[in-house]
Amino acid sequence: MSTSDHSAVPAPAPASFAVTVADVELEPDDLDPAQIVSGDPVVTGKVLWESADGKQVRGIWQITPGVVTDVEANELFVVVSGRATVEVEGGETLEVGPGSACVLREGDKTVWTVHETLRKAYHISC
Repeated sequence: MSTSDHSAVPAPAPASFAVTVADVELEPDDLDPAQIVSGDPVVTGKVLWESADGKQVRGIWQITPGVVTDVEANELFVVVSGRATVEVEGGETLEVGPGSACVLREGDKTVWTVHETLRKAYHISC
């Protein structure tokens, strides 16, 4: 089998696993300076799993205090620590904190006011 033939072989499904969300070491994640409304927020994250077609992603994401804008993906997340107010343009204002489960629709325009460093576990479907 040639090298090019190996790329056509689908990767095996990942094994089942568990992590302690609070203990996962996160990596720097780019935040477009144009998204920053105020403060000096820093974003970190870690993808735990991604489907072969890239249409589903599961991971952990964290942001330090500040105010940022975003255009959302189709996402379900659970806040593990921290607090934020998420204003959805034309919709609700969501107060999220430890234990909050939140669903954001793809295309939602949001303003995140992060009061305390927020860490969440998420699942995105594209």
